[in-house]
Amino acid sequence: MTQNQNRLTVATYFLMALLTAPLHAQAEKPESKSLRADLPYQVKKSDPINHEVEFSVIVTPPYHCKVLKVWVPVPQTNAAQEIAASEFTTFPQQVAPQISNEPVYGNRFAYFEFHDPHGAQIITHRFKARAWNLRWNMDPAQVTRVEQWPSSFEPYLKPQTVAQPEQFQQVIQNINAGFQNKGPGLIGAMNWIDRNLTYDHIHASLQADANHAFEQRRGHCSDYHGLCATMGRALGYPTRVTYGLALYPKNSPSHCKMEAYLPPYGWISFDLSETQKLAKQIQSDKELTSAQKTALTQAARERTLSGFRENSWLLLTRGTDYQLAPPALKPVRVVRTAYVEADGEILPEPDPANIKKREFSWMTSHRYTADKPFKKPFKDLSTLNAD
Repeated sequence: MTQNQNRLTVATYFLMALLTAPLHAQAEKPESKSLRADLPYQVKKSDPINHEVEFSVIVTPPYHCKVLKVWVPVPQTNAAQEIAASEFTTFPQQVAPQISNEPVYGNRFAYFEFHDPHGAQIITHRFKARAWNLRWNMDPAQVTRVEQWPSSFEPYLKPQTVAQPEQFQQVIQNINAGFQNKGPGLIGAMNWIDRNLTYDHIHASLQADANHAFEQRRGHCSDYHGLCATMGRALGYPTRVTYGLALYPKNSPSHCKMEAYLPPYGWISFDLSETQKLAKQIQSDKELTSAQKTALTQAARERTLSGFRENSWLLLTRGTDYQLAPPALKPVRVVRTAYVEADGEILPEPDPANIKKREFSWMTSHRYTADKPFKKPFKDLSTLNAD
């Protein structure tokens, strides 16, 4: 059997499994003690990779800057990843970090304060990370409804204000109508985003902005998942935007995903933008037949809709609209790789993936060393054959 035939066989299996799955959701009693916003990931883990990470933030303060403040997110150990041997250094000024956790989502930050900095300041974080491939195998028929979520879910249920409320509500109503008694409407929101958004690094918000995505119908991973999170909350599901590092060389090391709390599975990770890009890669592959393209595309989407996170991505932060620790000038929408202030002004955030950008107030450099070769599941079609 050829590799393409093998792809087709396995992908067709995924497609048939999706189409034949039962589709009726059950009601969840609001008093269920299993509903916990701090519930660890309930997920199948496989193929661990050990990564040695050297990540630097190079900040160029304005001329004659008096006080430069930098917040760098610090990855934490959880049920999906393990962090060890964490060490921060700075150059040329030697500044010890203040490590703090913000209270809403528990994100951890290393805070640096440089006084009278002359020239660029380099903050380097060296650490070891162990990450797994994560598969939730979420069955839409098993997702239960919740009429009243416990108060601990409040930060994950407050939607971003939408500037086009009538149009947005019409989309939400259409999604609800299309998914009555057919599993969680969040899947309908994901399908809507896949049909209506175009990936675009130049016209992107960098802020997980649902308004940018809904109005412009384009953006990058941040916009895809910011809009999906807002749609999910409008449909009654707790959601959170998650930012992390892609642990392989690329211009923009940060990458955004979205998590939704779907009982009884708990928090599940979804990556809509990378799945859409993979589907376009499949469709443009001249070596595949039309049937193979259809089956592989469906397999890629089924992998995402059932919950998947790769072993070459590391979680840094969760959530949107929170105050940093120690507090910054104002709450942040998200933190991708760093947040910087100089003399009471916020330095603009760079987008190194935007080919039209030529000036940066700060930049990152990074080196990752893995203990074994690994495949990139949103680029390598052979990963769609994995069990």
